[in-house]
Amino acid sequence: MNLFGRKVIYTDVEHVTRGNVVDVLQKAMPIHQMNRADIEYLYRYYKGDQPILGRVKDVRPEINNKIVVNRANEIVSFKVGYLLGEPVQYVSRGNDESVAEGVSKLNDYALSEDKAAKDKELADWFHICGTSYRMILPDRMADVEEDESPFEIFTLDPRNTFVVYSSGLGHRPILGVTYVQKEDNTVVFCCYSEDTYFEVTETWDVKAEPQILGIPIIEYPSNEARLGAFEIVLPLLDAINNVQSNRMDGVEQFVQALMLFHNVDISSEDYKNLRAEGAIKFKDIDATLKADVGYLTAELNQTQTQTLTDDMYDTVLTICGMPNRNGGSSTSDTGSAVIMRDGWSSAEARAKDSEQMFKRSEKQFLKIAIKICNNLRALSLKMSALEIRFTRRNYENISEKASVLVAMLNNGKIAPQLAFTHCGMFSDPQLAYKISAEYAEKQEEKQEENQEEKKLSTGKSLKRNGETTSEKTENGAEGTAEKTQEVST
Repeated sequence: MNLFGRKVIYTDVEHVTRGNVVDVLQKAMPIHQMNRADIEYLYRYYKGDQPILGRVKDVRPEINNKIVVNRANEIVSFKVGYLLGEPVQYVSRGNDESVAEGVSKLNDYALSEDKAAKDKELADWFHICGTSYRMILPDRMADVEEDESPFEIFTLDPRNTFVVYSSGLGHRPILGVTYVQKEDNTVVFCCYSEDTYFEVTETWDVKAEPQILGIPIIEYPSNEARLGAFEIVLPLLDAINNVQSNRMDGVEQFVQALMLFHNVDISSEDYKNLRAEGAIKFKDIDATLKADVGYLTAELNQTQTQTLTDDMYDTVLTICGMPNRNGGSSTSDTGSAVIMRDGWSSAEARAKDSEQMFKRSEKQFLKIAIKICNNLRALSLKMSALEIRFTRRNYENISEKASVLVAMLNNGKIAPQLAFTHCGMFSDPQLAYKISAEYAEKQEEKQEENQEEKKLSTGKSLKRNGETTSEKTENGAEGTAEKTQEVST
């Protein structure tokens, strides 16, 4: 298959109503079906169902190895683990304590919904097929048991979900659609516009009811072209599978080499006896026609084949932005040098690119989540009050970041809050600054108390020393007077 990303579905309709929802669906379904076929192929490829398994070999078809080197799974696993190895956090942007408490409560709700695992599911899908979808609903609308969090999060199958966008300026989402196939094979489309929920059957019967959430189905694309992580290197991955299969064929064909009978007349029955007994008796036809029996062999050059395989694998890693496995060592290597040499800087650059796409969709999710929390839990949060932060590399090069923090804190012209924000040590610098400031104040209070105690103790000791000195002086004077009186007497 020739794959070049998923197509975006557009419509000229400005507002979806009960009267035009069927028309919008009918125009969107052909494009969705094309995307669905691509997604199904990529998902099966990721699981190991790759074209090499259908390999046909014309020469010696009995030796036909079908080796799947599943580099696609390796690429997706690395990308997901590197991007979302640590949970995505929401942090407050200002110093308002009420806002910080609200953001902390929102993080608690996300934790109770196991959002980190559902983020991982999203990342799996958009790295496999280029796009993924999430749905958020209030507890009472989600038809689930109510819990601490007022909303429920669902990761939708992109093979059964799509979003229709406006063809106008900004390409805002117009309709979110997910559909299910019931046991009787009937299909039901669940469609959400800005203010209405539509339930459409495959016979195009429409049920409509108002809703105030907006469009709770949010698309999380991996990039603008909706390309999967390994989609751009599919020809190379197929070539690696083909080379590995041919190598195994070469080994087997060498071990099971064909026998060559030169100037030897042998019948089928004699050949069967040869295979059974392992030996043959023959003689030369005459002095000029010498008889000869041997193996017809041609061994594959494994060194050159390995060089080709390594070159293709290195090309895959470079195109996909993954670190290589070259290793290597040098006595002058630093951490930064290894990162640059082994391709980790490229992996970080690709991850930052994915972060921006993820954050754009996450903001749409947060708008609905905040609306639900404000209505059902009275949090009074705003989108401008919080920030989405990835925390996967906060503790890398921790000693260097600590040195930067100390240097900035020792500079009287830099505000401590800026030092906490820009050193890169903390996932929530505002909270870290607040806790540190409170801790520093307590330490200062303790020092002042200790100093006061020292002053009091020093004063008391001086007073005691003074009283002792005066007593000694009085006693010494009395003794001198007595001695003087005795002398005069």
